[in-house]
Amino acid sequence: MTSDPTTIVWLRRDLRLRDNLALDAALGGPVIPVFILDDVIDAQLGAAARLRLKLSLEALSKDFAAKGIKLVLRRGDALEILRALASETGARRVTWTRLTDGPSIERDKKIKASLKDDGLEVESFGGFTLLDPWRVRTGQDTQFKVFTPFSKALMQHDIPEPAQRPSHLAAYDGDVASDDLNDWRLEAAMGPAADALAKQIAAGEDAARDRLDAWLDERGARYDDDRNRLDKPEAGTRLSEYLALGEISPRSVWAAMDRADGDAGVEAARRQLIWRDFAHMLLFHDPDMETENWRREWSAFPWREDNEDAERWRRGETGVEVVDAAMREMYVTGRMHNRARMLTASYLTKHLMTHWRVGEAWFRETLIDWDPANNAMGWQWVAGCGPDAAPFFRIFNPETQGEKFDPFGAYRKNWIRGEGAETFAAMRPKSHQRNASARPRPLVELSEGRKRALEAWKEMREKGEAV
Repeated sequence: MTSDPTTIVWLRRDLRLRDNLALDAALGGPVIPVFILDDVIDAQLGAAARLRLKLSLEALSKDFAAKGIKLVLRRGDALEILRALASETGARRVTWTRLTDGPSIERDKKIKASLKDDGLEVESFGGFTLLDPWRVRTGQDTQFKVFTPFSKALMQHDIPEPAQRPSHLAAYDGDVASDDLNDWRLEAAMGPAADALAKQIAAGEDAARDRLDAWLDERGARYDDDRNRLDKPEAGTRLSEYLALGEISPRSVWAAMDRADGDAGVEAARRQLIWRDFAHMLLFHDPDMETENWRREWSAFPWREDNEDAERWRRGETGVEVVDAAMREMYVTGRMHNRARMLTASYLTKHLMTHWRVGEAWFRETLIDWDPANNAMGWQWVAGCGPDAAPFFRIFNPETQGEKFDPFGAYRKNWIRGEGAETFAAMRPKSHQRNASARPRPLVELSEGRKRALEAWKEMREKGEAV
């Protein structure tokens, strides 16, 4: 028996046992882990991310069961559910891992204050990012707005060593009601494509660790050379989907990279972890970044809202092979190479003059590694209204980029005329069916699209200077 209080561990994007500070804080007394599908999560997740969440919760439930612990699942208002759990079980403490997006922060502040008013002990912890988003500051004690100085400053901090998986968890001595995960039907929004996508996903903490170890052993050394190659998808770490749901902590990845002892390829990948912290730092300080231009003056840029060209873009029917290949890959696999994300985003926002929010929404719907900060910052960086330090208007030429990063055409061939194209055709809704190998006419001539975007950018700048 133990005299330590029963603790409710509210899990959100920390779906793991190892290096989970909120869980570690509960050790010593009975633990009740709970995942709550509330309005905030419901509003955030697109179809692919919902399916990915289901698979992660299945894996986490098995991990807890192996420790003799029941993962409680409930759907509804988070405050009401936490209060009900505390009343049902006599729990006196609630812990969770802090998040960085506006809706989560606003919800968590209200819940923390309310539970404390109820007499409960409430504590939140870091761990979703390498460092809490307010930790890395400029010499003038302001937030960074450019990545490179942020990266240099972060590297001056000590990243804490990750905690190990707890060897023992004390179970709550009682029956706690839980929803059936299948009743949530998280896969329903994917429709007929759900089974095909699920077969491509290895979810859970153990899968994340296996992926990290395999990449370090087999691919890490060549990451800097191969990371932009569209025809070498395994060159990337493919850890983003695990980090997005917290199946592995960024500190665990960082520590594993430390053991690579300065290998140039691994150090280049470490930079991507820092980019992730940079994105979450920006979102923490500007919660409206998900919906508003980070550079507010860009509200004058004449982007179009959703339109038929954007629909052709979503369907992989722009007539530009590398763009269409990437959009098809994302639809089929829920993944897209980072270089391809830049090319597809540039094409939509520059050549098609369509608002980045249109693209951000589609990526939110289709990516299994959706992350609020990475998605918003990535789109705004490419669109031009984000934290890109370049003193020019960056417009990628998708054809020359395709030739450079898919030099033998294997990536484009697969998704335009090969097996990938056939899978894409089979997974699409019946209303969108067409011959996947039939190539549409290009929506816009690339040089003309570039010229139009540059003229709009120059006009916006001239108006701004005049004001």
